[in-house]
Amino acid sequence: MYFSAAPLSFGTLGLHPLRNLRILPYTPGVPLREFFFENFAGDLEYHPRRAALYLILAVAAASIWFFSPAEAKFTATPLVFALGALALLTKGIFLFRRSSEGLGLDQTALAALSEPERGKQLPSIPAQAAQILQDFGTGALLLWPLLNLGKDIDQSWSDPPRLQVFAIGAVLFLLGWAIRRLTTPR
Repeated sequence: MYFSAAPLSFGTLGLHPLRNLRILPYTPGVPLREFFFENFAGDLEYHPRRAALYLILAVAAASIWFFSPAEAKFTATPLVFALGALALLTKGIFLFRRSSEGLGLDQTALAALSEPERGKQLPSIPAQAAQILQDFGTGALLLWPLLNLGKDIDQSWSDPPRLQVFAIGAVLFLLGWAIRRLTTPR
């Protein structure tokens, strides 16, 4: 990705340092913002069966937190399940909505949505499992600041395991991303 910029002059020196300069030569062709948007919202489309699966998994993950013993409820592992349940629930709701179709798509893919003969191609089961793992890890990765609200609920909880929850979420997200990357055909 080369940027052609107008010549810059630094005072009377007349230097042109930004002409055809490659800013970050080691970056991939996709910007970071598009990478995260594709991972979080790229597979949102109206699909009731996938939505039901996400909602069932959200209930199962929330029940692990709900049925954990009271002394262990606010440790890292049950909190990861609670935050992962929130992420799966949110994605399940978006998968049930017809208006969610097209979120996270570029212009060419969005134009292809309007074609009547298009058929929904579901990814393979390992790719779907990797996407679910990645979405589950997204809950802990992005929602860990909600742990500060837990201090308002339980006054004895003075030190929430923020770093541990964030690290577990990041590992789950990256593991899901790696599995998804390995299982998608090129």
